[in-house]
Amino acid sequence: MNVFHISEHDGRCKNPSGRVQLKSNAGFTQGLNISHLFKGQRRRSQTQFPITQNVTVVEGSTANMTCRVDYNDNTSLQWSNPAQQTLFFGDKKGVPAKPEITGLSRPAAEAEDVTLTCTTSGSKPAANIRWFRNDKEVQGQKEVNATGRSFTVRSSVHLKVDRKDDGAAYTCVVDHIALGSMPYQVTEVLEVHYAPQVEIVHSVIVPQEGQYFKLECVSKGNPLPEPVFWTKDGGELPDVERMIVEGRDLIITTLNKTDNGTYRCEASNHLGTNSDEFTLYVYAKDFPGTTTDPNALAQHGPDHALIGGVVAVVVFITLCFIIVVGRYLARHKGTYLTNEAKGAEDAPDADTAIINAEGNHAHAEEKKEYFI
Repeated sequence: MNVFHISEHDGRCKNPSGRVQLKSNAGFTQGLNISHLFKGQRRRSQTQFPITQNVTVVEGSTANMTCRVDYNDNTSLQWSNPAQQTLFFGDKKGVPAKPEITGLSRPAAEAEDVTLTCTTSGSKPAANIRWFRNDKEVQGQKEVNATGRSFTVRSSVHLKVDRKDDGAAYTCVVDHIALGSMPYQVTEVLEVHYAPQVEIVHSVIVPQEGQYFKLECVSKGNPLPEPVFWTKDGGELPDVERMIVEGRDLIITTLNKTDNGTYRCEASNHLGTNSDEFTLYVYAKDFPGTTTDPNALAQHGPDHALIGGVVAVVVFITLCFIIVVGRYLARHKGTYLTNEAKGAEDAPDADTAIINAEGNHAHAEEKKEYFI
């Protein structure tokens, strides 16, 4: 049986009596001078001295240490040890407990509303709580409740999770004057389940007869959809000897014209099903294309851009010609005078009409005609 003698000669207290209770064990005393394990430091009073007494305790039992003064003059009590761990009593600072995050006991589904709550107790004054999403600070809703002589502080963040939140780390940081520059913190990593998203990627730009051809079904989801299912034109793959499914890939070892059609990849998990389609057209073996150059078809096929440009130029020139001819004709209109005088139609014969026309020539009406 180990017996420890704990001595206290310099204790100082704020109230007429102050007590600290310890449970002793062998490991607690290793490497320490027990007689100086706790020291009181006088903070304000210069006229009073604390009264303490030595305590002898058996390992495994509880030690009660008492510090008192004759009268209460607001002298403060601070118990400390050589490792600079400090306890505050009375109306002084209380060290907050390590925080805990609650609100996420299972993986969340996409679009689900989630509330994460960080709680710390025992602080005085009330601790401050901050939230971080990965390395970026986010705002939380703070709640402070008094529990006896200390405070319990809670802070919550509300979010509607989506697939981008899968794997995001939410960290609660507790700041307090008693913690100095080493705040408490705890982290919760979100796991979000979401339905699959599928995309088919093909290996050859211009597939030709006799070539090796691969379709890759790129599927994302949580849980990861396994396996994926391949179909052709709404049915099973027709040639299992040449059409081989390896994991997510569909491989056609040797292309031919019978492989033309629509290929579909489908992936599922417990949240849903998604699919993508690819239409395959196999070109003749001598088709002027390549298997590696994405611009092969543009290089060897008809240059639609060039043809379109030529047509546009021809149309533009034609319109310009029509506009120029129209403006020319409008500016060079023709005019003439009629020899038909007023009243000539009433003459009894042609000679009289001519005479009347010559007489009324000065009064002849000018008429105009426009050539279009």
